Amino acid sequence: MTPPIIKRYLIAFEKYKWIGLASFSLVVAGATVVAIQPEPPASYIANAALTYNRPPVSFSATGTEIQQQGQELNEQILLSNEIIETVAAKVNVKPKILGLNVVITVPKKNSRTGQLDSTIIELKYKDSDSKRSVEVLQALMQAMIKLSSDINTGRLKAIIKKIDERLPQAKLELQAAEKKLEQYDRIERPAILASENGSLLTAVTTSQNQQRQIQQTIAGINAQIRSLQEKLGLNVNQAYVSSALSADPIIANLRSQIYQIESQVALLRKDLRPEHPTMIQLQRQKQAAEELLQQRAAEVMGGGGTAAPLAGNVSNIRAQSNLDPARQELANQMVALQTQRDTLQQQLAQQVQEEAKLRQMYSLIPNKQLERSRLEQDVILKKAIYDKMQAKQADAKTAEAETVSSLTVARLPIVTANFVKPKKMSVTLGVGGLMGLVIGGGVIFLLGSLEGTFKTREDIREGLKQREVTLLGEIPLMPVDDLDETAIPVLLSPDSPYLEFYEKFRSNLRRLGGKSLKILLITSVGKTEGKTTSTYNLGIASARAGKRTLIIEADLRSPSACASLKITPDPEANIEPLRYYSNLSECIRLVPDIENLYIIPSPGPVRQSAAILESSEMRRLMDDVRERYDLVILDTSPLSLSNDALLIQPYSDGIVLIARPNYTQENLFGEAIDQLVDSELGLLGAVIDGADIFVSLPDTFEPSSTASSKAESASEVSVANNS
Repeated sequence: MTPPIIKRYLIAFEKYKWIGLASFSLVVAGATVVAIQPEPPASYIANAALTYNRPPVSFSATGTEIQQQGQELNEQILLSNEIIETVAAKVNVKPKILGLNVVITVPKKNSRTGQLDSTIIELKYKDSDSKRSVEVLQALMQAMIKLSSDINTGRLKAIIKKIDERLPQAKLELQAAEKKLEQYDRIERPAILASENGSLLTAVTTSQNQQRQIQQTIAGINAQIRSLQEKLGLNVNQAYVSSALSADPIIANLRSQIYQIESQVALLRKDLRPEHPTMIQLQRQKQAAEELLQQRAAEVMGGGGTAAPLAGNVSNIRAQSNLDPARQELANQMVALQTQRDTLQQQLAQQVQEEAKLRQMYSLIPNKQLERSRLEQDVILKKAIYDKMQAKQADAKTAEAETVSSLTVARLPIVTANFVKPKKMSVTLGVGGLMGLVIGGGVIFLLGSLEGTFKTREDIREGLKQREVTLLGEIPLMPVDDLDETAIPVLLSPDSPYLEFYEKFRSNLRRLGGKSLKILLITSVGKTEGKTTSTYNLGIASARAGKRTLIIEADLRSPSACASLKITPDPEANIEPLRYYSNLSECIRLVPDIENLYIIPSPGPVRQSAAILESSEMRRLMDDVRERYDLVILDTSPLSLSNDALLIQPYSDGIVLIARPNYTQENLFGEAIDQLVDSELGLLGAVIDGADIFVSLPDTFEPSSTASSKAESASEVSVANNS
């Protein structure tokens, strides 16, 4: 059995053999041109080498670093356009030729150690003149050494320039950081030092001790005041008022006058009536004295504008100003104690505030210490940066005397002659012929692969397997070279060896669809894939199996092919297609020579095929034939050309896709299957038509005079013009 890849190649060779032959001819012609070329003249190769070098003594890290960077020059830098053009102008050689003939090998770094495997840079230059090859190589080496020196000097100058630009800014930043630290220390440093040496905590403790002493003193004074209050029967305010009133001489004189008047009234009340002028005179004197007493008491209580007013009123002034000297001394003593207690309480409140202030200050000490530490670290960091920049500046200026080229001559140019061996024409032509065969065959295979079609039935099988679609049958190629271009190869002969393949196709349909399969829709992706041939021959196989079978040509965009079944289509059917389908007696035709087989020829090509397929006449037709026939086969238009097959699909019980090697587009076929499966349109499976299956014809089989007999008796395979 021939492998599928060989089959695909043979099919592609049949289609693209002339293109492959043209490719073969071009390659052979090129080899011939190469073979007849004259022998090139002898060439000379100059070899030289450069090496990486360092100064004997290095006093600066910058110089060492620059020299180290100088060892990282690559081929693009050493053979830049500037170098090539400069050397080419110096030695009078075209830059393009010089660039093509010079070869440089730069040592690589070891991936493990990071060091160069070697310090030698190999240079080669090929030229037809030995002297010129040496001159070119010497000029290249000098230019590369100068380039390395210029690169190192430029790097050093760039470093010095960058430091000079950055150093003043770094100095300003350091000064600003130091100023911030100084200002912070001027304000917060005393508190931080007090916390660090313990004086702040000692002040808090001292304040607490003083508060306790003051509280104890206040407690003693409160005890004395309570004792005096018990003895006098007065509180502090009352004692203060009574003491002030009792000590006033005017009030004492007025009280004395009132007592004298009251004494006289008491003596005269026994002999004189109240209306007596003397009694009236005494009452008036008493009243005047009491008024003066009230006025003087008001002056004493109000302070007279020179002293603080007393808390109290002038009612019952005689009772409030009657303290004797002993009680007055006790009252003064109680007032003095109250004054002392108020003073101590104010001192206590001040001590409490001072303690709270000290505690708050102590609680903020960690934040102040952190802030000062941050400012101090900022100063240290900026000073370190400034110091490093100064050191780098000094180191870079020291490196000015050390910076030289990183390259030096390791080996002067040495010239060797390179003689070319003469070509053998027979070998060149043989190699050209072999390459022509390979390239021509590759072009043919590539063009065949780019077509995007299934090449063999194995390819179609694999595509169906990937999408889990059932393979219903494989139909072999049938000889059609004796047929008319418009004829279909139908199997009218009951002895045709091809009939058994359609019988297998029919039995697989019955096995999958069962008795519910009454109307079958057959379609394909594109034209010339054999769907009409499969429809006709499946109908023949079904009719020969004793089933009343009807073929409906539902491809209204194409003319009818019923002439292959010896039926003449109605020439006026396309004038009124709806009337044609409404009259079953006129549109349904009996196929001669095949019992139980009927056909409704297509009235096409007609316009508005979609409207006809969706018409009520077509619906009544499908309902009627479903009841009359055992199997109805719908031959529809290809899916890639129109949606007519999907419009008539609701009348069917299942869909069968026809695929043909070398004709069916792989991507369109996959899209059609995905659409039918995703939309649940009842895809039963697929049939491979035109498969390369060998069919042996029996010796007793003789072709008949029909179109199908002519097709079956032919020995060569060609394409049938069906859709």
